[in-house]
Amino acid sequence: YPCLKNVVASDGLDYYGMSSTERQRGMMDMDEGRRVFLKLTAAVGGGLLVGFDLPGCSRADAPYRLGGDNFSPNSWIHLAPDDSITLIYAASELGQGAMTTLPMLLAEELEADWSKVKAVPAPVDPDFDNPLTGRQLTGGSTAVRGYWEPLRRAGAATRELMIAAAARSWGVSPDQCRARNSEVIHDASGRRVRYSALLTQAAKLAPPQDVRLKDPKDFHLIGTSVARLDTPLKVDGSAVFGQDVRLPRLLTAVVARCPVFGGRVRRHDARAALVVKGVRHVVVISSGIAVVADNFWAAERGRAALSIDWDFGPLAKLDSAAVETRLRAAVEREGRLARNEGDAVKALGRATRVIEARYETPYLAHACMEPMNCTADVRVDGCDLWVPTQAQTDAQALAAKITGLAKSRVSVHTTFIGGGFGRRLRNDFVAEAVEVSKAVGAPVKVLWTREDDMRHDFYRPANCVRLRATLDSRGRPAAWFQRIAGPKNALGGVDIPYAIPNLRVETIEEDPGVPAGPWRSVGASQNAFSVECFIDELAHAAGQDPLAYRLQLLKEFSPRHHAALQLAAAKAGWGGKLPAGHGRGLAVYHSFAGWVAHVVEVSVKGNIIRVHRVVCAIDCGLAVNPDGVRAQTESAVVFGLTAALMGEITLKDGRVVQGNFDSYPLLRIGETPRIEVHLVKNAEPPGGVGEPGVPPIAPAVANAVFAATGRRLRRLPLRLDHAG
Repeated sequence: YPCLKNVVASDGLDYYGMSSTERQRGMMDMDEGRRVFLKLTAAVGGGLLVGFDLPGCSRADAPYRLGGDNFSPNSWIHLAPDDSITLIYAASELGQGAMTTLPMLLAEELEADWSKVKAVPAPVDPDFDNPLTGRQLTGGSTAVRGYWEPLRRAGAATRELMIAAAARSWGVSPDQCRARNSEVIHDASGRRVRYSALLTQAAKLAPPQDVRLKDPKDFHLIGTSVARLDTPLKVDGSAVFGQDVRLPRLLTAVVARCPVFGGRVRRHDARAALVVKGVRHVVVISSGIAVVADNFWAAERGRAALSIDWDFGPLAKLDSAAVETRLRAAVEREGRLARNEGDAVKALGRATRVIEARYETPYLAHACMEPMNCTADVRVDGCDLWVPTQAQTDAQALAAKITGLAKSRVSVHTTFIGGGFGRRLRNDFVAEAVEVSKAVGAPVKVLWTREDDMRHDFYRPANCVRLRATLDSRGRPAAWFQRIAGPKNALGGVDIPYAIPNLRVETIEEDPGVPAGPWRSVGASQNAFSVECFIDELAHAAGQDPLAYRLQLLKEFSPRHHAALQLAAAKAGWGGKLPAGHGRGLAVYHSFAGWVAHVVEVSVKGNIIRVHRVVCAIDCGLAVNPDGVRAQTESAVVFGLTAALMGEITLKDGRVVQGNFDSYPLLRIGETPRIEVHLVKNAEPPGGVGEPGVPPIAPAVANAVFAATGRRLRRLPLRLDHAG
């Protein structure tokens, strides 16, 4: 049995660790016959630690501590004498509910008493790598998909171990016993025993080598809505986010970074900064100049007092108009073939009527509620990081490289995260904290202000899309040509699920130099806008209802798109009467192993677009925690509406213009529409949830505006002065 990480890695992974095959299937096919190898460790105080190996993935050189007890590194489950059950969860908790959903996988197969379940974040170690990504990383809606089988197998193996221990003590066959609610039960005699009373006996037994997972029809926890485990901690204030970290001798640092991307320090004068009360050090680091002080305000005043001569570099004159010009020119060039079926070029060449459009999207910031931050303590013999990161493996490797320490000497303590959206997959803020702590020989917390966060992001890139199509005698698309220009991560996520005989998609990598990175749903958030708006244009050109038009093109070709769209339309009352000035629009899209349809109702008064109602249908396969799925889909709608109606990062003289929420507004409570979420029920394995709800919202709103006004909006953010 090869290590699953290596199997995945050999298949050609993208940034999120998903192969092309996995993206198409929605869930990697895992061998049901794979054996689970348990590790049993008697814990201090009589507890039992149960871990598991995927063969070939074992590593036993980095002990993990929980509550003062020494555990083996590959251990996930702690059964304690006080009846508590602790799961070490390996996905970052950034508001999406991983701290609850992953323990549910364990507890279901373990037959655990849910009221006794606790969860703590994992240390960074290869044993905790997500099988879908090959590393410890939270992104791409992969947490449940990746840990779906391994955690269930760990729970099932532990359950069988408890049953075997109880059966031996009673002198009966394990087949005569069952487990439920953290108890082993012998129905014939009525005897019961709690797991906590079996720890000593279980530690003496050979772990089971093969376990059978429960049939989904027998689930009693998975598929139900449970209260989140992180909610009490956030309500009573005991949850520790990155900014909350406190250590003895802790200093605080802020960094002066070049306002132009790619610029560097030519020279500086720190004398005025060093006389500010509380300022201890001024340190040149790779990203700029760090001012280190006793507290944040002293550091901030010290930064303001710095005198810096910047070399702005080649992007000093870059502005948004230049970016737009480059992308529009690029989309006219021949691109790299991404998809080709039939002969779209030939079909369009002989067509008597060709429908054409160009769609454009801007740069977008992540605007996380908690700006970037990291606390680092670099010592001669080790390095500790307290950090809200989505990429623990990468953070550890980066710190090891900067310090020269072995990776095993770098500990990553993952805090709660006040918003990630892909921004915290990059660890530039980790590098800053490590460099500063190493330079000053003390623990240092690097804090970013909102302006730092907004102007030094890794943005969702701008892109430009050119589309051409022709219709057959029934009004259906006979040919579809699409060319996308933009930075590399704007080019993926193209989902065209419709039955089109001649289809060609080309991509052109055109990068103006603005730092770009993962942004909730990445390229799908942009390409859904062009695809779903253009199919709406074709329906209008054919004189057909946009819903009926899509359904006939999806029915045989993509049943999961079809089911999601049909459910959303039915729940929204598609075709029903609306008030004057209102319009309905819809869109359906597949990304990150989730199929989502939105039906939106808007009104337009003057130049103001108001969204009144959003009805969503999501097919994510089996919903582990339905309430969590609804919450994430609601959040995706709010996030996506913010981007669709308001989001835009602009450039002038190489600088980001926007700096705070006055110039980069977010959707407020009073502007938020009524949102209804409906789950498509099927027997498919769990798919993605966190990201798939974002891509369809912008095109659904744009299509609704067209229905209300007859004006096409082909550029984001959606404004009437952008009408085509």
